[in-house]
Amino acid sequence: MEPALVSLVDVLIPLIALTAGAVIALIVMRRGRSGGEQAPRSTAKILFPFVGAELSERALEAALRLARVERATVVPAYLVSVPLSLSLDAPFPRTCDEAFSVFEAIEQRASRAGVAVDSRIARGRNLRHALRQLIAEVPAQRIVVAAASSSRHDGFSVDDTAWLLRNAPHEVVVLRPDPERVAPRTRPVSAPRAPAATAV
Repeated sequence: MEPALVSLVDVLIPLIALTAGAVIALIVMRRGRSGGEQAPRSTAKILFPFVGAELSERALEAALRLARVERATVVPAYLVSVPLSLSLDAPFPRTCDEAFSVFEAIEQRASRAGVAVDSRIARGRNLRHALRQLIAEVPAQRIVVAAASSSRHDGFSVDDTAWLLRNAPHEVVVLRPDPERVAPRTRPVSAPRAPAATAV
């Protein structure tokens, strides 16, 4: 073999090997992205306010489904009514324990669904005041709430739901809870219930 041809072969073989290696690495990276990595999460948020220790299974499932489709973060918000005789940041240990129990149940469900969660406790002088505070603090695209339909569910009354529909700047999804399916609390807690809401 001539010296010039030998030199050319010596140059081409490493070049071909390097190119083949780069192509294989690119294919592996693309397959890894499509199979293992999830699409980037959006900045969208879905508010899921609630009161009490029992959740509407239907409302929770709706919030998780919307968040999964939109790659949004669900913001569960436990609403606390604080009497006028106390400061808004006054401690409520039993109420916080109740809230954290429900947050734990929500986060377990959200984790199985692949949905991010940003739990909050929203305080106000009544339910509507707490909702106002929450809406002002969290820029969300939607609000998902459960309407109260029986004594077994802690949901929003007809008046509070109507108020929310009139005043919320976001899209509001109201669901009637399924009386046979309620997200369970993780441990029993006896906490004071929030007083009835009045207009603010």
